[in-house]
Amino acid sequence: MEKQLHLNRLPSRPPMAGGFQSGSKMKMGPGRKRDFSPLPWSQYFETMEDVEVENEDGKDTFRIYCSGSHGPVLFLLHGGGHSALSWAVFTTVICSRINCRVVAMDLRAHGDSKVKNQDDLSADTMAKDIGKVVEALYGDAPPPIMMIGHSMGGAIAVHTAAANHVPSLLGLCVIDVVEGTAMDALNSMQNFLRSRPKSFKSLENAIEWSVKSGQIRNMESARVSMGGQVKKCQESTSSPAVSNSISEGIIEEEEDEEAAEESNKKRMKEDDQEVQKESFFTWRVELSKTEKYWEGWFRGLSSLFLSCPAPKLLLLAGVDRLDKDLTIGQMQGKFQMQVLPQCGHAVHEDAPEKVADALATFMVRHKFTEFKEGFLC
Repeated sequence: MEKQLHLNRLPSRPPMAGGFQSGSKMKMGPGRKRDFSPLPWSQYFETMEDVEVENEDGKDTFRIYCSGSHGPVLFLLHGGGHSALSWAVFTTVICSRINCRVVAMDLRAHGDSKVKNQDDLSADTMAKDIGKVVEALYGDAPPPIMMIGHSMGGAIAVHTAAANHVPSLLGLCVIDVVEGTAMDALNSMQNFLRSRPKSFKSLENAIEWSVKSGQIRNMESARVSMGGQVKKCQESTSSPAVSNSISEGIIEEEEDEEAAEESNKKRMKEDDQEVQKESFFTWRVELSKTEKYWEGWFRGLSSLFLSCPAPKLLLLAGVDRLDKDLTIGQMQGKFQMQVLPQCGHAVHEDAPEKVADALATFMVRHKFTEFKEGFLC
């Protein structure tokens, strides 16, 4: 099987005809209309805030979404090109399972975070960002924190843990990112990025593409998370027809005064039309420009993950993800692993219940928290 890492789409098997993959939730009977309208963050998180931190270049602001009031903190890190909203449906599910608090963060240059240096997406810089946000939120006495990261976010979670930027680290959960598979796939990333649409006519159009392409198989998750991947832009509605009519007016103006007056009125009307803007949506992050950081995210990831002393959970979309170091480590019991079949690369979006169940069981087993009263595991 040709292994591909598409930053945030690393399918466990080749796509089927029509863009759907086996196990997709999007196969519907004829005549059923699908709703691609966006859903608000407030339906899944309790609060949203911007956290300001000091950096060498000045102040940076990171957008976070939170839920829960007691228990350990689940600090959620999204994959490349995505945003904290990719954790929306998962957050609702996990908060119904266990006593916990959730903090989902828009990483540097992603989502609605605003930083001075948008181009620095090195693992070291992003790991420091997380440490600073944790410090800004909790000061010198942070609560127990379980760090959970998907894809690029999983790699950054490992780098953050290895550098001890979160001293109260309780445990580490990495979702569908393995060094061997990632490094093998670096060469195919640009091809995937070039194959994506450059823009969308509407947010609904972007949501529809994400589902039909197989990037996100869960319709509900796509409807809330795609707003964090794309942004609204504007372009002039000027067209060749407008340009031609202006040129014709200039020619007529030279012929006689009456035609010139008529031409001026026509140009003023067309100028007004040209000012009008037409909205469209494009990607928030130009992932192709981050290529120089890809190797730094993934190189040495397996040994860093294995060396982390905190209890570890690795969730994968397919068993083919495991590389040699992790295979040996798993046999030695250095971490717990679970394969969640029939998922694409966005495991926590495709199957939020399965991911929540695996994480809840892991945390209760390690006595990090307890199941909520009345929840049947």
